[in-house]
Amino acid sequence: MAKLGKNKGPKYNQIIDAAAEVIAEHGFHQAQVSKIAKRAKVADGTIYLYFKNKEDILISLFREKMSLYVAKVEEAINAQQGVEDKLFALVDMHFRNLSENQHWAIVTQLELRQSDKQLRAKISEILKSFLKLLDNIIEEGKKEGIFAPDLDTRLARQMIFGTLDETVTTWVMKDQKYDLVALARPIHQLLLHGLKKN
Repeated sequence: MAKLGKNKGPKYNQIIDAAAEVIAEHGFHQAQVSKIAKRAKVADGTIYLYFKNKEDILISLFREKMSLYVAKVEEAINAQQGVEDKLFALVDMHFRNLSENQHWAIVTQLELRQSDKQLRAKISEILKSFLKLLDNIIEEGKKEGIFAPDLDTRLARQMIFGTLDETVTTWVMKDQKYDLVALARPIHQLLLHGLKKN
């Protein structure tokens, strides 16, 4: 697996990982830089060598984790032959990734939502690479005649992403008490029935 911020050094990675834990445990507004520094085992001042402020830490955290995640999802999709299997690979990877990284799940599903408008705009920009993967699957399905040819790609993408997002948010709110990955197959089937050509 690729390392976070591979050109930025181990301290950068320590801070990013520590930030995910501290923000998940205390919430973004209560996650002081000093708490992140303590968890990362670095001096408070060291954080400012890499980041401008706490908001910059959050954006950098999201950018780093998403770039790694998108690369993994793309690899999983490319290993599949058909559109249906590609869609399942994306759903399965999404649930698996967040299930295995519970701090990250809390940050993405709860804490990023509470950020201000400017931060949310930056987060939306970073998210585009993941949404592009969805668009590609939908377009491929339409070309192959598996999905309805008149399917609105943007609407279909919103439906898929919204379903995945809400499923993970509910799992986080329920304190991760059930198997998120086990939901991949039934949700995949549910999505397919909505997308397939009659």
